[in-house]
Amino acid sequence: MTEIKSNINDPVLKVRNLSVSYEEGKQAVRSVNTDIERNAITAIMGPSGCGKSTLLRAFNRMHELYPSINTQGEIFLNDQEIHSMPAMELRRKIGMVFQRPNPFPTMSILENVLAGYKLNGISLKKSEKEEVTEKALRDVALWDEVKDSLFKKGSFLSGGQQQRLCIARTIAFNPEVLLLDEPTSALDPVATSKIEDLLVELRKEYTILLVTHNMSQAARISDNSVFMYLGELVESGKTDTLFTNPKDPRTEGYLTGKFG
Repeated sequence: MTEIKSNINDPVLKVRNLSVSYEEGKQAVRSVNTDIERNAITAIMGPSGCGKSTLLRAFNRMHELYPSINTQGEIFLNDQEIHSMPAMELRRKIGMVFQRPNPFPTMSILENVLAGYKLNGISLKKSEKEEVTEKALRDVALWDEVKDSLFKKGSFLSGGQQQRLCIARTIAFNPEVLLLDEPTSALDPVATSKIEDLLVELRKEYTILLVTHNMSQAARISDNSVFMYLGELVESGKTDTLFTNPKDPRTEGYLTGKFG
């Protein structure tokens, strides 16, 4: 296994020689090695089709839902290799929020927040349901907006509110890591700003990996950045350093708008 020198103390995730193929001989992600800092926002950047979302989905083994996708290499969560864990247990610890807000349309706001418990067959007392729901909605700054509408469908909310509800649904299960795949690309600037402020606040409790095509967003809110190009992790490090003093000409070319 390749020896990786990291300047990150106590990383929550370690990626070693990770490759993902959608078909034989075609790797979407090639031999990625990196560490992810605990309680920080790490932005995964790069042009379309570079492997950003593919890398992100490897962290909670989403690729296993598609038998044609082959994953090789190792990912460690707190030094435990994730492929040695039951998938359901892993997905409790590493939650995911998708590009477009996707509250379950037949469920109320309350049911959406508690959906993870239902899907995992975990029963809660009424008081526990109320406590979990209020904390999750408060954590995403949505409680005051919806506390009188908990039994209405989540689909009646605005796009930004729906995305915050989806984040609440994810953190209600108290994961360690949040994966977000371009979570603001379908939102207007006001809603985007609210989500960005929320993520900065949430990193106090969670480790956040954020796929974004928006370089300004990465510069505004991320602590660390990863630059992907043609399936390869080209460069990673502190966001300020990567943006102001990139080491690789491909990173500089992307950041200055020469391609991507």
